[in-house]
Amino acid sequence: MATIGEHYNRKVSYFYDATIGDSYFGEKHPMKPFRIVIAHHLIMKYGLYKKMKIYRPYRATQEDMLKFHAEDYVLFLRNINEGFVLSNEVKDLTKRFSIGTKENDCPIFKGVYDLAQVSTGGSISAASSIVLGNADIAINWAGGLHHAKKAEARGFCYINDIVLCILELLKFYKRVLYIDIDVHHGDGVEEAFFTTDRVMTVSFHRFGDEFFPGTGGFNDIGAGKGKYYSINVPLKAGLDDDDYEKIFIPVMLRVMEVYDPSVIVLQCGADSLAGDRLGDFNLTLRGHGRCVEFMRRYNIPLILLGGGGYTVKNVSRCWCYETAIALNTEIPDELPKNQYSKYFRHITKLHIKPERVTNYNTPEYLNQCIEHAYETLRNLQPVPSAQYMDTPPLLVEPSTEESVPRLNPSSVHSRPPSADQSLSPNLRRRSPPKSPDSNKRTSPFSVKSNVTEIVRFWTDNLSTDIRHHQDPSSEYIQSLNAVLEISDDDENTDQKSLTDEKSEDKIITDENSDHTMSAESADTSIITLSEIDSDEDFNIEENQDVFE
Repeated sequence: MATIGEHYNRKVSYFYDATIGDSYFGEKHPMKPFRIVIAHHLIMKYGLYKKMKIYRPYRATQEDMLKFHAEDYVLFLRNINEGFVLSNEVKDLTKRFSIGTKENDCPIFKGVYDLAQVSTGGSISAASSIVLGNADIAINWAGGLHHAKKAEARGFCYINDIVLCILELLKFYKRVLYIDIDVHHGDGVEEAFFTTDRVMTVSFHRFGDEFFPGTGGFNDIGAGKGKYYSINVPLKAGLDDDDYEKIFIPVMLRVMEVYDPSVIVLQCGADSLAGDRLGDFNLTLRGHGRCVEFMRRYNIPLILLGGGGYTVKNVSRCWCYETAIALNTEIPDELPKNQYSKYFRHITKLHIKPERVTNYNTPEYLNQCIEHAYETLRNLQPVPSAQYMDTPPLLVEPSTEESVPRLNPSSVHSRPPSADQSLSPNLRRRSPPKSPDSNKRTSPFSVKSNVTEIVRFWTDNLSTDIRHHQDPSSEYIQSLNAVLEISDDDENTDQKSLTDEKSEDKIITDENSDHTMSAESADTSIITLSEIDSDEDFNIEENQDVFE
């Protein structure tokens, strides 16, 4: 199988806010946001920051959240941000919104609204970086909270950052593909887009035996205009790397062929790894990361989000490894010395080993899952088109200095571009137009194709771009530019307005490198990596419950 290094590099933006580690669900609660801080430290120690731009995302506002969530629900979250119920009237709403009661798993704790702002702001900022052309791949490991509903907290998720991220993408892209490899079904995202053909949701998850959330069966295929645009692959306990690859690759090959998305959002929930506290799949980092590697090969903008994952040591290593995959970089298996080395104790390797558990996914059942996905996709009409309308205002303005990463989601155009105006070069679309013969293409596989044959076909074609079979440096790819461009007057006006605004992002400068990244401290505009990555006083023994 081809290695990561055989494929071309893509611009990567990474979003991280150190305050995510301040959130604490409780001693016995399995959700530990501190896992993201540990993952970040591993990313830093492996030197991956040198190959990407790192931003400190802005915090999502109430107005941002109201684009999907109910107003009374968002106001309730703000009222309980201090960690307690302020009045009897608010207390009566806890049961209605499934927060802070014994019957649910979403507690009230100090900073719950702050956590929602950070995770959601990171995902919206990731979408903005893709739209603006600042990145080909955008990463927000604090996002991926796929269970939250319009007016209900669910599955440790309070605000659905994924839905808000996709809504931002839909302003500029006709079709968004959402893929979920969390061990739990992505019910909140599927429900939000259940009746539209502009978003296709594909979820590979554990199903049956009353496993949470209990949705995502074969018959959940969408409704109305969205019928057949929800693809669910319900799997059984014990799924290992080989079987996951055998089912993921053929399903996604057909999805990409039929749906032809403009942009991809991949939720990388790490509770599908072996040894997770709540999941019962048996994947290693290589098996989980294979999904990221496969989707990366398409010449399509890609957003990577976090999600579930409740064995902190495994989750942090997984997201560090998948950051390396996004960067087309191989990293050694030996864990570098870092601030949390004492916590890892006897663990010295990056990769984990599968456990000795029974895999209940028989070849016959896997083939049944593939055939059902193929049957659903066969019912689709030709690639859907969006109704033409003016482009909505940008959430993020282009930077006046292209060499410095700078995001300001709070600023917008004074007016949306008209139909005969177009996007500037830094807003150019990534996905090339279909070739003249694209409508005649057929899959090399029938529904009855042997799974091994399909995987072998994919393996034999790893050395080229799957979708276009073109070198990204070729004249063909370079000639695929967007057709629209914003007028000079508008650009001058927007850039002038930017100079009058204070940027929400701070920059970090490596003393030994010209690379820039966003700061973790709002006190200074420029700090050195030696400052940000210094070993702070953190007592592992006193804070052991953060990790367990």
